Amino acid sequence: MLTILVIEDDRRIQKSLSRLFESEGYEVKIAGDGAAGLDLLRQSAPAAVILDLRLPGLSGREICRQVKASDPALPIIVLSAVTDVAEKVALLEMGADDYVTKPFSPRELLARVEAAMRRVGLKRRSSVFQFGDVTADFVRMEITRNGEPVPLTAQEFKLLKLFAAEPERVISREELLNKAWGYENYPTTRTVDNQMLKLRQKLERDPANPVHFRTVHGVGYKFVP
Repeated sequence: MLTILVIEDDRRIQKSLSRLFESEGYEVKIAGDGAAGLDLLRQSAPAAVILDLRLPGLSGREICRQVKASDPALPIIVLSAVTDVAEKVALLEMGADDYVTKPFSPRELLARVEAAMRRVGLKRRSSVFQFGDVTADFVRMEITRNGEPVPLTAQEFKLLKLFAAEPERVISREELLNKAWGYENYPTTRTVDNQMLKLRQKLERDPANPVHFRTVHGVGYKFVP
């Protein structure tokens, strides 16, 4: 899932942008000031940055300069209430990829962000994944089978997401433990087997003869969409 970093101190705009991009299958990180934004930038490796110009502490112009100095290809879309043409030109010359004036249309902003990402070869992955008669929405954390909701535990959902990210690859029990539980929780490989049994019971047409969640004896499991 691609991440959008929003550096904006207005809480209403933060919430609006979170809803907008999450509904489209993106992960959203929010920073309320410039210093926090630079910290999140280093931690999350976003696909694009939405940057307000008027921020507490470091200005938007300074953040734009620092980001482009360290990662020239990272798309930056500036948000500003300033309509001055000279200001827009200065930011675009500094490396900003686009400039959107407040108030703005959320759908237009989405289109501009995605256009900027396409220019650097990034494409959004759909948050909806389908296999057999199952539909999984990884943003809303909703699973349906033949149109009927299927309740999954958080751990079952995490396992499904891991398999969906790497279909056809054989994944060992040890790797599944590490990624889904973390070794600090000290589960056993039997824990994986029990969770796989539950996934099959909920998502396979014939759990005793699974089509999608297959055992690879002596190694682990493979997911076949």
